[in-house]
Amino acid sequence: MSETSTPSTPRTPDTASTPSTPDTASGGSGSRTAPGAPGPAAPGAPAVTVRVPAKVNAQLAVGGLRPDGFHDLANVFLAVGLYDEVTAEAAEAPGISVTVTGPDADQVPLDGTNLAVRAAELLAAHHGIEPRVRLRIAKDIPVAGGMAGGSADAAGALLACDTLWGTATPRAELLAICAELGSDVPFSLVGGAALGRGRGELLTPLAVGGVFHWVFAPADGGLSTPAVYRECDRLRTASGTGATSADVPDPEPSGPLLAALAAGDTPALAAALTSGPAGTSNDLQAAALSLRPSLARTLAAGAAAGALAALVSGSGPTTAFLAASADGAERLAAALRSSGTCRTARVATSPAAGAAVTGAGG
Repeated sequence: MSETSTPSTPRTPDTASTPSTPDTASGGSGSRTAPGAPGPAAPGAPAVTVRVPAKVNAQLAVGGLRPDGFHDLANVFLAVGLYDEVTAEAAEAPGISVTVTGPDADQVPLDGTNLAVRAAELLAAHHGIEPRVRLRIAKDIPVAGGMAGGSADAAGALLACDTLWGTATPRAELLAICAELGSDVPFSLVGGAALGRGRGELLTPLAVGGVFHWVFAPADGGLSTPAVYRECDRLRTASGTGATSADVPDPEPSGPLLAALAAGDTPALAAALTSGPAGTSNDLQAAALSLRPSLARTLAAGAAAGALAALVSGSGPTTAFLAASADGAERLAAALRSSGTCRTARVATSPAAGAAVTGAGG
């Protein structure tokens, strides 16, 4: 996972039009709506729905800690076919509200720390308009799982509001707003496959020559991305190599991994995913395992069940497994579900298209 727009020391969250009073609704797979939200939409109010994919980091090479608190990255993104849907509906009263449904809806904030709310705010400010919108997020991407679910919702809200409001923001300006929201958000808008440099927000599209089959195993609870980066720095310091940008070589993408993607070569991709200095293409994996040791059992269960490669997805705690085929992915998912090492297992393919409008009406 790329770092968010927050450096290693978290800042105080920005406020938003959505009230920050704590939500008291039940959690789980239910529905949550911010209290004190703008009034109901007018009958027949226009609405736009956007579908946006999750991602897996086929490679996450992490440079040393910079003076500004961030790390340079060589981040090979792949969009995968697990999706959230974000609907923007015109509201009568000024303001932005958000409702969240689906798995782990209780873990999604409803105030100004929700990136979808921030996306609507920034787009409205960019065009000098007063936002009047109700956002509905239907979650299917694991929450706080290292698959960019929050970033996906931000990209979805940005595109949905841009379409709803008729602001026709040029693509380059949308991507600039995405980068302001967080390092993973630009890729959530673009999808497909890309190399992310800088904090991960500077994207170069990558060629992919075939379909890759994955299984994703969400864990109970989430992991804080800043906490995982801090643990990465701590482990590097403890090992004696140093953790700053002066100590750690500049991150570079793996040539064999990029070649495997371009060729659509699953065995070659599996080899590249497990060929890093620590046996993984994810430099954050050791930190995620340090903070959540139980993930090692999930990785081992997937490998024992026939995965060609097993790794932590981004900053975790979701684990990702490459399978040889669609049937192999289904068998692997069944084995993981029965292993007792994860909450569930989901099958998906990559690459997947980026954020796209799937419905509009009113």
